[in-house]
Formats: sequence, structure tokens, C-alpha cells
Amino acid sequence: MRKLFFSELFCRESKLHDKGKLSSKPSIQSPASIETLIKVAEPPLFPQFKPTNYVEILAQIHEELETCKPNQKSNLSLLQYQVFRGLGEIKLSLRSLQLAWARSTSIHEDLIYFAWLKYEKKGEEPISDLLSSCHKRGCCQKFNLLDYVVRLSTESMTEETNYPFQGPNMIYFKIGDDMVLCDRRKIATLSSPLRTMLTGGFKESKLEVVDMSNNGISPLAMCAVSKFSLTAKLPHFAPEVLLEILDFSNMYCCEGLKDACGRKLASFVHMRQDAIYYLECALELGCTILAAACLKLLLDELPAWLNEEHVVNLFYNMNKAHLSTLVGNASFSLFCFLSEVSMSVDPKSETTVLFLEKLVESATGKHQNQFALHQFGCVKFLREEYIEAEYLFNLAYSAGHVYSIAGLARLASLRGNKYLSIKMLDSVISSCQMPLGWMYQERSLYSKGDAKWESLNKATESDPTLVYPYMYRAAYLMKKQNIEAALVEINRVLGFKLSLECLEMRFCFHIALKDYRGALRDIHAMITLDPEWRMFEKRVQVGQMKVLVMEHVERWTTGNCWMHLYDRWSAVDDIGSLSVICQMLESDLPKGVLYFSQSLLLFKLNCPEAAMRSLALAREHASSKHERLVYEGWILCKTGHFEEGLHKAEESIAIYHSFEAFFLKATAHARSEPHAPLPAAVASLLEEALKCASDRLRKGEVLNNLGNIYVDCGKLDQAAKCYSNALKIGHTWAHQGLARVHFLRNDRNKAYKNMTKLIEKVQNNASAYEQRSEYCEPDLTRADLHMVTKLDPLRVYPYWYRATVLMDIHKEKEAIAELSRAIAFKADLHLLRSRAAFHKRIGNVSAALRDYRATLSVDPTHQKMIELHTRVHT
Repeated sequence: MRKLFFSELFCRESKLHDKGKLSSKPSIQSPASIETLIKVAEPPLFPQFKPTNYVEILAQIHEELETCKPNQKSNLSLLQYQVFRGLGEIKLSLRSLQLAWARSTSIHEDLIYFAWLKYEKKGEEPISDLLSSCHKRGCCQKFNLLDYVVRLSTESMTEETNYPFQGPNMIYFKIGDDMVLCDRRKIATLSSPLRTMLTGGFKESKLEVVDMSNNGISPLAMCAVSKFSLTAKLPHFAPEVLLEILDFSNMYCCEGLKDACGRKLASFVHMRQDAIYYLECALELGCTILAAACLKLLLDELPAWLNEEHVVNLFYNMNKAHLSTLVGNASFSLFCFLSEVSMSVDPKSETTVLFLEKLVESATGKHQNQFALHQFGCVKFLREEYIEAEYLFNLAYSAGHVYSIAGLARLASLRGNKYLSIKMLDSVISSCQMPLGWMYQERSLYSKGDAKWESLNKATESDPTLVYPYMYRAAYLMKKQNIEAALVEINRVLGFKLSLECLEMRFCFHIALKDYRGALRDIHAMITLDPEWRMFEKRVQVGQMKVLVMEHVERWTTGNCWMHLYDRWSAVDDIGSLSVICQMLESDLPKGVLYFSQSLLLFKLNCPEAAMRSLALAREHASSKHERLVYEGWILCKTGHFEEGLHKAEESIAIYHSFEAFFLKATAHARSEPHAPLPAAVASLLEEALKCASDRLRKGEVLNNLGNIYVDCGKLDQAAKCYSNALKIGHTWAHQGLARVHFLRNDRNKAYKNMTKLIEKVQNNASAYEQRSEYCEPDLTRADLHMVTKLDPLRVYPYWYRATVLMDIHKEKEAIAELSRAIAFKADLHLLRSRAAFHKRIGNVSAALRDYRATLSVDPTHQKMIELHTRVHT
């Protein structure tokens, strides 16, 4: 059956290829079994900055930020961005980029970081019109170049000075047959060279007529210069005339005139070709303002022009003087941004290589060099230019970037010397006090037998977020025909990390088990995360695979879909719920509501980009104005604009009293004024929501939220009633609230029983075990928290609990080691804060200070950490 299924797949894929419905990839003609299709590729070399002790780097950054000059702070924030990128902390890296923009001290940095933030938020383009209306959203505000011109240092344009001069006050400039009358004193104020020439010891100071015919300026342009000297304003002229004036101002060092001319010319930069033409002029004539206008347009249009050789070469061929005109001292930031964009489009392209060359050239300081050399080495490795890659990795490793040893080990293996690869990694592992997961993962690539399995298991133990070890073990079990065990292994990682590669592997396991419904569930999850995803080494589009699988699955009616959605939602089967919604989207049901439900599930699964895409689709398919306003309100709330979300909710309620509008208003109201005593107001809004028509999925959530508010207010009877009503309509998580009520009534046994019921209904849910651990005896608590870490190693509380217990029995080293184990792969505020406190308690002030500083890098506004840091520091 397995061979039959995949033979059918590739036969059909071949036919689709012939019809031009798939890409021009060569199709597979021969039958293939599942085992041959399951290929676990080597984990990629990450071109990010990956220090062995990121806590040390973050602490150093925070310390330097306290003492450095203002113009150095943006570079430190950029380094912080690179550290968080290497850790995979997307939210923290984005916030660091925003800090780099906020801390920029030049127009050049403003332009670069503004464009970079805009690029990072390109996923929000479908809703950019909505977000741009939020005045608080800094990186969506219109960037007015001319508002920043005042920050550029220029000489005074018409500064009056007392100086001796000889000759008449008026002077004529002869240009061909024309004579331009000028005020000698005023012209002399434009620059020191003109002052010296016209009022000093030069012969021109005694002449009434000075011949300017050979200076490349027309009579019209000279008249404009004269008028500027009198009024400090330039008339409106064609660009050709302004360029003549710019050339004159550059020749005679008239900085004020140059700036005014640059501002005028900047208004002519509308399209890419304008930017290219005027940028070349600006660089040649040293006009910073015009260069900034051109740079802004080009950065805003990324990545559209990356395949235009002329534009790329314009950046590549810039010398130091040109770069100084273009970006001042921000050349590293510029090429860091350009390299990143180019790598995201095509890391193997010649454009990427050229930008990385400039990045290495512009790098200053240890960390910038490490990052630039390693990133360039990764690109050379991808391009199979191994000699250059080895040279760059060696330089990066010698500069202190230990992760670059992974590149050197891969190169040694490609030459057939796996023993050398293992030796390199053994050397790194033995030199580390706490070896990192990637070190063992890399070592496993070159090991065999028991040594390979040992390395894979140590990789998972040191960093359970690494996907490759799970996939390798699962593929191995599949080849041994132990499909059930393979499924268990791949489910381990999918329980806390929704990976497209892992979903694709699990799909194959379900096909092997003839579980076509399970296979369809994974196909739907892949489509929801990435509609363009291609399976089996990019040979088959996921949508085509769905068509094939659907032929083996019974189609559900609309009623069946709703029934299955309720069941899966109640069982907290989020991926299963996504699958049902995907199927419902193919029907005639209102799509706005379905896309909205899809977005809620995706937010729960920590897939914010896909969730925002679904919210945008919900907005697009809204069946009424009041419904659209609700979706817009959720978009605003999910992007941090709670006050604006509140206004959308109120607009919607003014049109029609709907469940979702009141629910939105309650959420926005609670979050827009987090420090105000608003539980009664929020409860009132939730009660209004319950009076409106809705499905039981959402009503259960509102009842649960209302119960939480009543608990916080001490109204336990009302809370219990809400939770009980929620359970009646299938909102399983209400068991958690009911357990809390029982616990507050001093009935720990009933609390425990409620959480046990929850665990039985939502199998393998880390959160449920974590909540139950609060109502257990110590031994059972440890068992539950062990299960939490097994199911979701990213949950912080179990590490903290175990460390606290160890600290209480005076096992300080073991307590700190427990926290350090998690900190190694997760930059978490609470873990760092706890470890700092433990270090402080045992008298290790320097380590405590390091952790407090790193904590403030994670959250610079954390008031308690600021106070503790100050106390320890003093």
C-alpha cells in the first residue's frame, strides 16, 4: 500500500508537470517507498552570531551602554540584535533593532534602521494601512527626510563677520558674454575660500570683474548663487541648474549653499532611476543630503533592485569618501542590512558575496569581525567555494567565534577526514565548562554507532530545541520498521515546536500506518503555516499532495465539520482544529469567522506571522462592517495598540451589539490600562458578550475569563459557576479554574482531581501538568514537572522550581547548574533573575552582576531588575 500510494503520487506529479501546473523540477518516474523519501538533511550552518556564552556578551553590552558615548549606542544595540538572532529570539531581536533606531545619532543610521524595521515587518504589509494610522507605532510613522536635515552639521549660510577687505563692495562675475552683479561681502560669507579670494590678499579682491567662464557655471546659476547670498534661499530651478550650483558650492566649499541645493535636488528623487542618477552626483560632489534622499528611496525598495547589477556595483565600488558622504560612520550597519536582505533572497548570489565583502571591510571591533567573517564563510560554503570558506572560518574562529569550528569540521569531512572533524569538536567540547547542544549535534554528523547516538542524545539533553536529533532518530526507527516509535519521537518535538520539516516527516509516518486522516491533518497544518511549501526535497507542492490524500479520506458534511471542530477544540487538539477549519474554508460557510478562528489557534501555537496573515484574511472576508471592525481591533491589539483596538470595538458596538465586539472591548480595556483597577468594568463587558449570540467555542472562553476575574476579586462562588458552565459546553480548560477555586477553599484534593481530569482530556499537555504540580505532594510535584520538561522544554517554571528546591537544601552548585542548563538555550528573564539572586546569595557578586545586566538586556524597562542591579553594583 505504501509503494502504491507514492507511485500514484509521483505518476500524478509527472502528469501535472507535463501540463505545466508544477514547477520545472524533473519528476520521479520510478516507484518510491516511504523509507527512501524520508531523508534527514544535515542541519544548516547558521550564518548568525553565536557566542558560546551569550549571557557574558549581553552583560558586556549593557555595561558599555551605561558608559559609552551616545554615538556608540546604536552599534551596541545592533550587536544585541545579532545575539538574539543567533538564539532564535525573534521578538527580542526586533526590539533590539527598534532600540538601535531609537539610539541612532545621525540621519544615516535613522535611514538604515528605519528601512530595516520596515523590511522586518514586511509580513504586516496586508494590514499596513491599518497599522500606519497608529500614531504610537514609531516604525510606521512617515519618515520625513527634511525634518532630519537640521541634524547635519553645516556652516552658517550667511554669517556676518567683521574682516578687513580692499576694493569695491560690488563685483561682477563674467561668464562668457554675460555679467552677473553680486554683493562682494555677501558672496564672501558663503565660504572661507570665497572670503579669502574676494576680500583677502588675492588679486580678485581688487578686481571689479572676475572671469568665471571656465568654472562650469552658467549665468543663470550664478544669479541664483548671488540671490542665495542675499536671502539664504534658492529659487526654483531645473535639476540641471541646481547641479551646476552644487558643483560650484563643492568647488568653493560653500556648505550652506550645498545643503540648500541638496534639499532642492532631493525633491526630484521620485523613482529608482532618479535615485541612481542623483546618488552618483551626490557622491562625486560630497552632498550628504542628496545622498540621504537617494539612499532612502533605494532602501525602501529592497529587495526589488538586488538583481540590477548597476545598482549593486554602485554600492560595491564606493570608496571611503563616498561611504562617508552616504552613511557617515554607519557603513557596517548599511552592509549588515544589505547582506541580510540579499541572503534572504538568495544566499548564493553574487550580490550577496559583494555585500559581504563590504561588510567584512567595514567591520570594526572584535564582535563585528567575528560576525562578518563567519557569515561570509557560510555563504562561501553554500557556494561550494571551500578554500575561501575555510580561510574565512579560520579567521572567525581565531577572532574568537567558536561556532565557526562547525564550518571547519564540515569542510574536513567533505575532504574525507571525519576523524579531524571529530577531533576539532572534541577540542571545543573539552574546553567548555558547559558544552552547548550544537557542539554535540555537529559531532554526531561524523560519528558512527554508539558514539553517534550518544552525541545525538547529549545534543537533545543540552539543547532540546534542536530539531535534527529528533528527526534523525525518528527516521532511523522508521527504517527499522518501528513506525509507532518513530511517530512518538517526532511528536516529541512537534509538541512544543511546530516545524514544517517535522510535519512533513510525520505525514509520511501516518501514510505508512494508513492513517490518512492523520496525514491530512498534517497537510492542512503545513498549508496553514506556508501555502507555498514544497515537500520531498521541494519536488511536490503541498496543495497537490492534499488533492491526492483527500481521495483516501471521507469528506465531511458541514455538520460533521462543526462536530469535529468542537471535539478537537475541547480536547485542545490545536493542529486537529486547524485541519477541520482548513476543510471548512473550502465550503460556502462565512470565511471571515473561520479565518479568525484559525488566527486564534495559530497564536496559541506560537506562529505569529501565520496568525497575522489569517487575521488579515478575516478582515478581507468580513461579511459586514461591524465584523470587519472587530477583526481590525484584534489586529491592533495583537500588535500592541490596545487603545486603538478599544476604539475599533466601540465603533463596532455602535453599529451592532455582537459577542466578538464586547469580547474585544473587554480584552482591549484590560490591556490598555493595565495598572488601573478595572476588573468590574471588564467583567461587565464579558457579561454583555455572553448575552449575545455566539458558538460555544467562544462562549466557553469568555466564561473561563470571567471566572478568572471573579477569582481575582475573591468572588469564588460566582467563579465556580462560570467554570462549571464553561465545562458544560466543552471548554476543557475550565477545569484549571475550578481547581484554583477548590485550592483557595483549602480543598487541595479536589483541586488535584480537577487537574487530573484536565490531563486525561488533553493528553500530553505540558501546561496541564505544570498547573497540577501546584496541588501535589512534593514527590508528585517533581514527577509532574519532570513531565512538563519532557513535553515542553521551553517552559520555564520547572527549572526554577527544581533549582529553588536544591537551593533550599543548600545544594547551591546544583541549583545554579539547573538554571544554567535552561539558560543555555533560552534567554529568559525569570531564569536569569533567579540565577543572579542565587549567585548573590552565595557571595558571587561578579556573577550576580553579570546576570542582572543580561536580564536588563532582555528587558531594559524591568524596574525591579534596575533596582537590584543598582544595589549589587554599589
